[in-house]
Amino acid sequence: MLKELKELWRFRELLYSMIERELKIRYKNSFLGFFWSLITPLATVLVITVVFKYLVRIQVDNYSAYVLAALLPFLFLQQALLDSSQSVLHSIQLVRKIYFPREILPLAIIVSNFVHFLLALVVFFAYLLVIWILNPAVSPFQWTTLYLPLLLVISLAFVTGIGLIVSALNTFYEDVKYMLSVGLYLIFYLSPIIYFSENVYYVDHPRRELIYTLYHLNPIAMLATAFRKILLAPQPVQIGSGEQAMVYDPLPLDWGLLSVAAAISFASLYIGYRTFNHLKWRFVERP
Repeated sequence: MLKELKELWRFRELLYSMIERELKIRYKNSFLGFFWSLITPLATVLVITVVFKYLVRIQVDNYSAYVLAALLPFLFLQQALLDSSQSVLHSIQLVRKIYFPREILPLAIIVSNFVHFLLALVVFFAYLLVIWILNPAVSPFQWTTLYLPLLLVISLAFVTGIGLIVSALNTFYEDVKYMLSVGLYLIFYLSPIIYFSENVYYVDHPRRELIYTLYHLNPIAMLATAFRKILLAPQPVQIGSGEQAMVYDPLPLDWGLLSVAAAISFASLYIGYRTFNHLKWRFVERP
């Protein structure tokens, strides 16, 4: 694997060029450009807020901010994986004609999506600033935001590892992209994005702590929880409605479970890179 990494470094200028190309062509000839990356999450958050805050009546201040804090990293993962799954297949003719490290294709797409994610986070902080201006008595900014680079590295490692695997497998088996799409749809609801991880912990079950731990062994669920907890102030969580409603204290970030998520993410990166390099010389054999 060290040999492949050295070869990738030798072609780093090509990687930079392809990242730049991906960033430029996505919204080429588009009036709004990058802001199209924000329309989907903002529209999604608007609908979720209306449904869950005003119809289901979840009593959480600034509920939309808590949804957005978990939704943005999920959308990065979703878009990067779906795009990277097609990366080799869309360039198969180029792969057959020109030599270059094949992993550059999915890596360029993943990194370009990561750049869009970083820009979306800038807009998220601007949104928090607006909230603070409207209600200066309570600051939405937390010192724990200093942990943000750590979560970004873990997220990028996980997405890169899985992206390399699906891009290689989808070159031979196009069912992979459909399976990936369905899997991401299910994971959206199996992760604390439109609800809170406390909803899982305080479930009425004698083994709720075990359920909570197993639930957060999913790195996506753990990262969604971690982004929310480091970016925003902890909020009491209401479970139930009417006379049966119960208000629970927020849980602290579980660093042990986050460490497990980090280990899984870097293991995914290692396995993904090895898997891709094992299969990449067979890409030209695809009919």
